[in-house]
Amino acid sequence: MVGKVTHYYNKIGVGIIELTDSDLAVGDEISIEGMHTNFQQKIQSMHVEHQAVNIARVGQVVGLKVKDRVHEKDIVYKVIKKM
Repeated sequence: MVGKVTHYYNKIGVGIIELTDSDLAVGDEISIEGMHTNFQQKIQSMHVEHQAVNIARVGQVVGLKVKDRVHEKDIVYKVIKKM
């Protein structure tokens, strides 16, 4: 688990995610799961306080462009590929 969705901006397709358990980096693959949500995507870009970042740390709140609608309280997981 990485964190949870706290808000979604429908017009621009951006989910706001509070990082509670793990850091995130551009290029990481995430899975967003909830009652009405279930998809995976690669992180193309992230913003913290309107500034583009490559890495976001636990405790930060990030904005991510998401490929589908997300909902408050959806859980965000980092997808770990086994070699």
